[in-house]
Amino acid sequence: MTQSAPSKPTACLALADGTIFYGIGFGAVGQTTAELCFNTAMTGYQEIMTDPSYAGQIVTFTFPHIGNVGVTPEDDETGDPVAAGMVVKWDPTLASNWRASEELKTWLERRNRIAIGGIDTRRLTRAIRQQGAPHVALAHDPEGKFDIEALVAAARGFAGLEGMDLAKEVTCAQSYRWDEMRWAWPDGYPKQDSPRHKVVALDYGAKRNILRCLASAGCDVTVLPATATAAEVLAHNPDGVFLSNGPGDPAATGAYAVPMIKEILDTTELPVFGICLGHQMLALALGGQTVKMNHGHHGANHPVKDLDTGKVEITSMNHGFAVDAQSLPTGIVETHKSLFDGSNCGIRMADRPVYSVQYHPEASPGPQDSFYLFERFSAAMDEQKASV
Repeated sequence: MTQSAPSKPTACLALADGTIFYGIGFGAVGQTTAELCFNTAMTGYQEIMTDPSYAGQIVTFTFPHIGNVGVTPEDDETGDPVAAGMVVKWDPTLASNWRASEELKTWLERRNRIAIGGIDTRRLTRAIRQQGAPHVALAHDPEGKFDIEALVAAARGFAGLEGMDLAKEVTCAQSYRWDEMRWAWPDGYPKQDSPRHKVVALDYGAKRNILRCLASAGCDVTVLPATATAAEVLAHNPDGVFLSNGPGDPAATGAYAVPMIKEILDTTELPVFGICLGHQMLALALGGQTVKMNHGHHGANHPVKDLDTGKVEITSMNHGFAVDAQSLPTGIVETHKSLFDGSNCGIRMADRPVYSVQYHPEASPGPQDSFYLFERFSAAMDEQKASV
């Protein structure tokens, strides 16, 4: 199948099954291959594009008005865009927002990311839901010259995310300290100058707003690379250990992360908190398993039920793998569940302050229903200190 082409298509999206979408290119010129997913958030396209968890993926935005508030350096979740490309309904309009410092088009071009507009994103989203996240090739050529057979072949040649360890590609090169807290009017990002706890955060692809939430919860944060050993973590004498979000197959990242987490759990009583890939790493370390999802969860409107309290939270999510709740051993409690499909969204050890969630309590973008999890982590460290 081929979507009706605009009069002068300058971009082309080719799916591995041979389906072709023509549109208007913007951003960088060139070609890229990736897994295609869709995100249902109505705001936060800049945070989504710079979220390291999107490594190896092109994002289809279901909300049509992408680009209307421009971009600002304050909203970057990491130094550069990590998502491989962007697919949108409409060609972005000029930015209209007092915080904007640059247009989305020029930002993408300067950051070497390809985008395509003028796409029937509803049809594309249906295809993703029906087929599972497809492998695709995205090309932008101002002259509109495309080798369709080569693009389809490139899409079919993409290795996929299963078995791929992408955390090593997006993690920090060396350790660093973090003291910036959550954004607040009118001062922006204040500094944490009176922390109560020392936390080591393992960077599997950490978003800046997660680190800000830790700082706002009273933490002095030291960030270590994904491959850090237990000895390197404990050398900082932390009060707690945080496991960050990140991209790729958790089983692949677990080859080095799981032994480290197991050693922390076996040799200390430290509180441990994980988010997204960190949740999956903790589940693997505790004896659970992970599975690849059909099309994953990507958006800012996902209802999650807290099984301990019965409360329903509206959450942000971004994951293509999930913890298999049926694989959790005795002593590991399922704490949260997706109300969309029943998939696991949280676990905890029954007798220790060790817990994790699949969703993103820091939002960025999205609702802030779940910030209490950072405060719970801080309270667990308070209790641990009091018991010593």
